[in-house]
Amino acid sequence: MQTTHDQAGGSRVAVVGAGVVGMATALALQQHGLSVTVLDPQGPGEGTSSGNAGFIAAELIDPLSTPAMLRQAPRLWLDPHGAVAMPLRYLPRLLPWLARFIAAARPAQVTRGRQALAALNGAAVAAWRRCLAAIGAEEELVASGYLLVWESERGRAEARRHMEHMRRWGHEVEWLEAEQIRAREPGLSDRLSHGLFFPGGHQVRDPLVLVRRLAQAFEAGGGEFRRARVEGLAATPQGVALQTSQGNLAFDQAVVAAGAWSHHLAAGLGLEVPLETERGYHLTLPERGQALRQPVGSAERRCVMTPMSCGLRVVGFTELGGLALPPDKRRYASLRRHACRLLADATGLEASTEWMGFRPTLPDSLPVIDTHPDHPSIHFAFGHQHLGLTQAAITAELVGALVKGEAPALDLAPYRVTRFQRT
Repeated sequence: MQTTHDQAGGSRVAVVGAGVVGMATALALQQHGLSVTVLDPQGPGEGTSSGNAGFIAAELIDPLSTPAMLRQAPRLWLDPHGAVAMPLRYLPRLLPWLARFIAAARPAQVTRGRQALAALNGAAVAAWRRCLAAIGAEEELVASGYLLVWESERGRAEARRHMEHMRRWGHEVEWLEAEQIRAREPGLSDRLSHGLFFPGGHQVRDPLVLVRRLAQAFEAGGGEFRRARVEGLAATPQGVALQTSQGNLAFDQAVVAAGAWSHHLAAGLGLEVPLETERGYHLTLPERGQALRQPVGSAERRCVMTPMSCGLRVVGFTELGGLALPPDKRRYASLRRHACRLLADATGLEASTEWMGFRPTLPDSLPVIDTHPDHPSIHFAFGHQHLGLTQAAITAELVGALVKGEAPALDLAPYRVTRFQRT
């Protein structure tokens, strides 16, 4: 099939993926004066980005694999309502990734991972402000604060340790007793014991609307969106050739930001990236959007409830089950159970929409933000696990620097695409 050149004039860049990372990146590249085309079989934000918790989780700086998490994992897996799930039929395929995940819990690796996550998350809110101010959409980001609660008195020591840990990393945290939680959040059950409040917490009004606002600004600025599946890409003397469901297309540069499908494209470029799919579940309660004043996380149930313009969203679970298995309906029942126990008014829980999406997760919990070691025209921005919304705007700025050949604002060594290559 003949290769056609897409767009004329200027440096032409393809962004593969129209999720929040892809659209933020496309917009950033456009603002650098580049001619950008976004390719995705779905509309902007209609994949995993539409279903996230809507919470800018800047305080989540600990990698998923730590010694403490490995000690807790069997109990969480065996609990039918626990936060960790691994479908047995998928387990044989998962074992190599699990081996890498367990190895990532080495203390030195955890320390490096925490530093790398803190660097991205610490720059997240300011990057989102710059991104949204540039398109006149500042109102999509809300300075809401964030409340993390415990139901059991047994969790006091854990909460104290977490508060000190967060303060050491520069986060402002307030200790709340039960009556202070009720005063701050009357929408929560009176059965709670204690909690932590993060005054610097932010959320978005609706993640799907956010990505659509990015897409509208991108297209208004001359960007092109193609509803096409990218099946492969290859470096050429002229730049990059994309094999797509609409034929072959040629660009000067390309950015792979295809979320949970990105490692397949990387494999075609000779790179081994052990990406696994962390399947996330949510309920959205359209009539309960005013049930809470700010995002609320449950330390014991490991779920988050966020009030949005589309309703109250209840998000939870780390289900390592790949891309092919159907959703497990039991997860939705567990989310309803959690919401029922946490909310003061548990009415309306049946009137909800159910959703499952694919979070791209690497064993060390860090994304890939890098340029191909052998092909300087191909760049990567994927693997953000459940921090895609949090890290999208800062990732976009960093990729913009890579594409322009400029020095990025952060050291990108921890996020290199070759860190998993076998030597």
